[in-house]
Amino acid sequence: MAELESPDMMPKLITFLSSLLQRVSESNDLNCQFHPQKISVFHGLTRPTISVQSYLERIFKYANCSPSCFIVAYVYLDRFAQRQPSLPLNSFNVHRLLITSVMVAAKFMDDMYYNNAYYAKVGGISTIEMNYLEVDFLFGLGFHLNVTPNTFHTYCSHLQREMMLQHQPPSLAESSLNLGRSLKLHLCFNEDETSHQKQQLAV
Repeated sequence: MAELESPDMMPKLITFLSSLLQRVSESNDLNCQFHPQKISVFHGLTRPTISVQSYLERIFKYANCSPSCFIVAYVYLDRFAQRQPSLPLNSFNVHRLLITSVMVAAKFMDDMYYNNAYYAKVGGISTIEMNYLEVDFLFGLGFHLNVTPNTFHTYCSHLQREMMLQHQPPSLAESSLNLGRSLKLHLCFNEDETSHQKQQLAV
């Protein structure tokens, strides 16, 4: 899925991911009125004034990580949502989860990356807080950081399909899987599943 990682496609991917995360955050904001949610280190006292899209664009501009890191960060957010159902994405934690997931992805994927202090500045938080977020995120993932090529390409395929559906008539777009409906990310599966099972999930 090299086309999704190309420089020309990255702005579109950033915009789409931002929209996706914004929708699920708003959905979970409403859902929390009926289902109590756990407060974690990722929660701010107030909703950040910067939009999800502006925040992700800032990360993209200053993190200088490889494009694949944003796909892997998306995989990590999916895994986190599946493993931590009491900590769904919402307007109070989505920004901290974003900066943490990208930083962890960069450390795992790239040969060269910035340290926690740099990412803290990019994210608008303190270095101490960034350190705490990283540790909690890793434990939240169960340190399940490896992303197989099959898993990576399955997520890329899904993202590409969703990006295409976004430009289709509403009836088609609404028929696709989306974060807003599930109130969490939706493609998480075990790394030891067979390629056949993964292909079935991607259909």
